[in-house]
Amino acid sequence: MNRRALLRATTALGATGALAATAASPASGAAPDPTRPLRVHIAMFDGVEELDFAAPYEVFSGAGFFTPRPVEVRYVSATGARTVTAAYGTVVRGIRPWAPEGADLLVVPGGGYARRDSPGVRAEIDRGTLPRALAAAVRPGLTVSALCTGVMLLSAAGLTEGRSCTTHHKARPDLTQQGGLLKNARVVDDGDLVTAGGITSGLELALWLVRRELGADTATNLEEMLEYEARGTVWSSRPGR
Repeated sequence: MNRRALLRATTALGATGALAATAASPASGAAPDPTRPLRVHIAMFDGVEELDFAAPYEVFSGAGFFTPRPVEVRYVSATGARTVTAAYGTVVRGIRPWAPEGADLLVVPGGGYARRDSPGVRAEIDRGTLPRALAAAVRPGLTVSALCTGVMLLSAAGLTEGRSCTTHHKARPDLTQQGGLLKNARVVDDGDLVTAGGITSGLELALWLVRRELGADTATNLEEMLEYEARGTVWSSRPGR
């Protein structure tokens, strides 16, 4: 069985190192309205890692070519419409105001967790604005997701305590100490909380959510366009996924 056939056919629970996925259905279990856009908001802040935010943006935007359901992707900031300077100096303009009530998926990238004296996740945790906004965003119908050390922003918001999750390998001890139930997987799907490991796993996080929300055909067609096949284990809390 080749990797793509395996990706279509199986679900792995735990950390076997095999690929894992199943045919998609929305987190609520109800069929989505195909005329209503899938609305994806990606949280931005100074010091954010470039690949952490660019990879999910590319994947979700590209998904729109392979599904009749519209897909809307935007960058948002908890401190309002603004410009952000990323970890390696990339300047991102046109960032929209924080509006999680208008999102189906909220994606939180990482960056700067190890840098205590410069912008990034650590500075955002110390400031508190973004963690408070994340805590207040939770509602039925919203899936909150994060990758890399962006998961530590969810932890600071109290969203990972007692929940299955993962993060960048260097932040795993902190995530566990703060009450997260660490799973040794590249993507961890705990229903309305979906997390992923370090930097490049943002591709897997987004591809998994595309598969879950828009279907397996959309995800595999998107992989072909990107010339990239999702890798690593997806741990899911729900049987049959």
